[in-house]
Amino acid sequence: MSSLLQALRIKALTPWSVPRVWQGALLPFGGVLALLLLLYRSTGEAMVLIWTRSETYAHAYVVPPIVLWLVWRQRHELRQITPKPDGWMLLPLALAAGAWLVGDLVAANSVTQLAFMAMLVLSVPLMLGRQVAWCLLFPLAFAFFAVPVGEALTPTLMQWTADFTIAALQLSGVPVYREGFRFVIPSGSWSVVEACSGIRYLMASFMVGSLFAYLNYNSPKRRLIFVTISLILPIAANWVRAYMIVMLGHLSNNRIATGADHILYGWVFFGIVIMMLFWIGARWAEPMQEGPVLAPASGVWPVALGWSVACLSLAVLALPLWASQRIASIEPEVAVKLDLPAELAKNWRAAPVMAPTWEPVVVNPTARVRASFQGPGGATVGVVIGYYRQQTPLRKLVSSTNVLVAYEDHDWIELPGAERRLTLASGPQDVKQARVLQVEMPGSSRRQRLLVWKLYWIDGQWVTGDLRAKLMGAWARLAGRGDDAALVLLYADEPDDAQSERALTRFMETAGPALVGQLEAARNRALPR
Repeated sequence: MSSLLQALRIKALTPWSVPRVWQGALLPFGGVLALLLLLYRSTGEAMVLIWTRSETYAHAYVVPPIVLWLVWRQRHELRQITPKPDGWMLLPLALAAGAWLVGDLVAANSVTQLAFMAMLVLSVPLMLGRQVAWCLLFPLAFAFFAVPVGEALTPTLMQWTADFTIAALQLSGVPVYREGFRFVIPSGSWSVVEACSGIRYLMASFMVGSLFAYLNYNSPKRRLIFVTISLILPIAANWVRAYMIVMLGHLSNNRIATGADHILYGWVFFGIVIMMLFWIGARWAEPMQEGPVLAPASGVWPVALGWSVACLSLAVLALPLWASQRIASIEPEVAVKLDLPAELAKNWRAAPVMAPTWEPVVVNPTARVRASFQGPGGATVGVVIGYYRQQTPLRKLVSSTNVLVAYEDHDWIELPGAERRLTLASGPQDVKQARVLQVEMPGSSRRQRLLVWKLYWIDGQWVTGDLRAKLMGAWARLAGRGDDAALVLLYADEPDDAQSERALTRFMETAGPALVGQLEAARNRALPR
């Protein structure tokens, strides 16, 4: 028990008086913090809402009190530093505020929330000086664990988990047939779902491992090694957990480790692994280095400079909010009217909707259209359009929730795709290509195999890539052209992929301009006059 207390480095709460220079600094510093929290309260509220509804980020609730405790641990070092404002920090503060504006224009929660936290952190060197910020370097960095980012890693982690589980099963002599995240073994079928990605383990381990390394080691090398292990270990532990769950189910003829209990088994296994990590890590803990006790900081807070910097920070913080509201005010709220004609282009006429049981997830679009068109030679191409206007965090074009196949979908499977470049008569065109397969059903005559192309239409151009789409959307809004954009999915179901690709290419060449014309017509109805 005594060794654990020593590892935590809990300092005695000795009497502590606030030097006069600090008394003068804390008021304007607190004013800037309060102003920032007030102006950007909607961003902060959005963060807390995500903590509440997502178990992946439930750990973020403990981040603010931990940060305050870490700052309190440094109180003796802080009282030896003379705080003073640093006007040069207005430049990085302006950059963070600009990043918030870009994120707000494209409704990118991760960008606005990271920028919000960066502004909070930058207020420390701005109002108290870089020496104070250096003393509080870890607590300030630790505050970023409150930002709910990282879910974009979920598909990659799911892919790694599936790869390892299947390889381990094959090495164990269990035959496996795999399609995407689904696989079949002799005792039944399994699927790697979102909860199997291990993202929750990774987030929790990274946060706790960083705190443990800071409290138990003085050497930067030891800290880096431990934090690296805390990142690698939960990923590897999740792989082993998934393999063990499948093997337990297989060997017990699916009597155990199926249903909800395999989640419980996973957390128990993860808890044991992490406790072992910390137990081993504590054996190499370094003794705490006590700094020399110096006299309290003296001097007078530069009142004129401090309040001048505080007022300038007000302008820096208020400008992005004013710009956001100004841009939104000039964008008219007009209902979207988007229809595809019976004959989209020459020789491309409306046909019965292809693969009606496949429903790509397009969350909360302003308008949604689905149609199919038959072209020369009888080839048929399906079109799904999700049109977005007046985008918000709950209604936005580029979103991780807009997917071809939902994780819980039991009827369709998405195989990993990649970007590819087409050579069209109008020039090269990039598309993101994927394959969507119907789950094979007993007695079915033909299994549908869709070749799907995904494109964004932004500011009159075809775009691929989420980052480029976000940047182009922000630029269009800054230029006063509104935020109208569309997610466009083109798909074909020909006898083989080569024929499907030819059908999609022919459609893009001959009917693509007409499709753009329909999107332009919908946008022009809302452009400010």
